[in-house]
Amino acid sequence: MELDLANWYLFPASIAIATIAMTSGIGGAVFFSPLFIIVLKLEPSVAIGTALITEFFGFSSGVIAYWRRRLIDVRLGRRLLAISVPAAIVGTLISDFFSADLLKGIFAVGIMLIGWQIYRSHRSEIIEALNGEIAKDAEEQHESTLVDATGREFRYTVCDKPLGMALAGIGGMFVGMISVGLAELQEYHLVARCRVPSPVAVGTSIFVVVVTVFVASASHLFAFATSADAGVLDQVLNVVVFTIPGVVIGGQIGPFVQARVEPDTIKVAISVLFALVGIFMLATLVA
Repeated sequence: MELDLANWYLFPASIAIATIAMTSGIGGAVFFSPLFIIVLKLEPSVAIGTALITEFFGFSSGVIAYWRRRLIDVRLGRRLLAISVPAAIVGTLISDFFSADLLKGIFAVGIMLIGWQIYRSHRSEIIEALNGEIAKDAEEQHESTLVDATGREFRYTVCDKPLGMALAGIGGMFVGMISVGLAELQEYHLVARCRVPSPVAVGTSIFVVVVTVFVASASHLFAFATSADAGVLDQVLNVVVFTIPGVVIGGQIGPFVQARVEPDTIKVAISVLFALVGIFMLATLVA
């Protein structure tokens, strides 16, 4: 493989993307897939697989950081993984039956819906109201208690468990198909619906996503390695050689930023960005 230094800009871009992803709990692939499709002109299936491989390394770095801060509810994560991992395998397998344009269209619509959901559930006034209700509910009754590395105690109850499991299955399938959906659905369920404190919800969501993404990315990597087109694997390697170091660095920065910066402004900006990217991708299909 001959290294293509023209892709150098992916390194700083990956640091920024991974930092935002770790701060907000949003899967990094939701940024990388459009970047690879629109800027690098990769085929959607190749872009999605490459984004998942990149996201795995970034989220792994983030999991280590959140684990050190003791902000992962492992018992909850295991329950969700029992559904999301098999669903991701199914999603990866059935993605082969969709055309490139259809995958691109599904991704575009999906990213717009995720952006709208993020906007609805993470506005400042909603977060402020939820924080007050979380504290009130936790004083009255709670099923789970988690104490982080600094001694902060988080009390919460994971509500509507069947819905949470269903969302894990849907999100896992979409991770396998189009690389996005699981982190966003899990965070929406845990924070907006169940009022789990944001640090715990983000840390647990990242834990679930990294294991699910590992399975999905391994399936895509196997497909690239066994592809009849030998150039596909070279394309992927020329991208991840820059993105993996970037997301590893960003994965360590994100949790510290999350603890110090109010994420609402970032998430509103992200929701607008998702809408614009989705519209642009749909426009390229009908052009």
